Amino acid sequence: MSKGTILITGASAGLGAEMARQFAALGYDLGLCARRTAKMEALREEITAAHPDRRVELRALDVTDDEAVFEVFKDLAAAFGTVDRVIVNAGLGKGAALGKGRYDANRQTAMTNFVGALAQSEAAMEIFRAQERGHLVMISSMSALRGMRKAMNVYAATKAGVAAIAEGLRSERVPGLDVSVVYPGYIRSEMNEHVQQRTRFMVDTETGVRSMVAAIEKRRVRAYVPAWPWAPIGFAMRRLPLSVVRKLT
Repeated sequence: MSKGTILITGASAGLGAEMARQFAALGYDLGLCARRTAKMEALREEITAAHPDRRVELRALDVTDDEAVFEVFKDLAAAFGTVDRVIVNAGLGKGAALGKGRYDANRQTAMTNFVGALAQSEAAMEIFRAQERGHLVMISSMSALRGMRKAMNVYAATKAGVAAIAEGLRSERVPGLDVSVVYPGYIRSEMNEHVQQRTRFMVDTETGVRSMVAAIEKRRVRAYVPAWPWAPIGFAMRRLPLSVVRKLT
C-alpha cells in the first residue's frame, strides 16, 4: 500500500534522483519530472526493481516553460488522483560576478531557480487548494541566508527568493497546507561535481539526502541539512557581520 504520492522536479540526477530513491524506499509513489528522460527511465527501472510495489510516473519538463509546468503538474495529479507532496527541487548553478559580461548565465539561473520555482509553486498550490491539503517543499540553499559574492551572487539571491515564497505561504495560513524550506549545506551532487578540491563539511549524496528526507518527513518549517554543522553555521550566518561572512564563503 502506498504511503502517498510525491512529485519531484529536477529528478533525473543529483539530489532529486536520490530523494526519489529514498522516498520510494519509505513507501511513496512518485511523479518524477526533468528535462532528461533517459536518465529518469533508468532511475525508474532501478526503483521498481528494488521496490516492485511502487508506482513511478515520468514526465519530461523544463521548469522555465510556464505552460508545461502547469500541464505536467495537472497531468500527474490526474494520473494519481492526488498529489500529497510537491518538492520544488529543479535548479541551476551557473553564474558570474555582476558586470563581468555573463548576464546570460545569471539570467538563466534566475529564470530556472526563481521564476521556475514560482511556476511550480503556483501549479502545486492550485492542486493543494482544490484538495484542501498538501505539503509544499522548497529546496533552498545555505547560501540563501546572506548575500553572496562573485559567481554565487545571483544563485544565492534566487534561493533566498524561494525561501521568501515559502514564508509568505506560511503567513497566509492556507487550510490543510504544510510548507517546508530545506537549506542544504555542502552535499555532493551533479551541480557541484566539477569542484575538484576537497571542500570542508562536504558529504556524499546519499548521506546528505537522508538528512533532507528526514526533515521533509517531519514537515519541518525550516531545516538546515545535515544538521551538523549547518544548523549552528546557519544560526551564526544570520547574525555575523558581512565582513565575517565573506571569509566563510
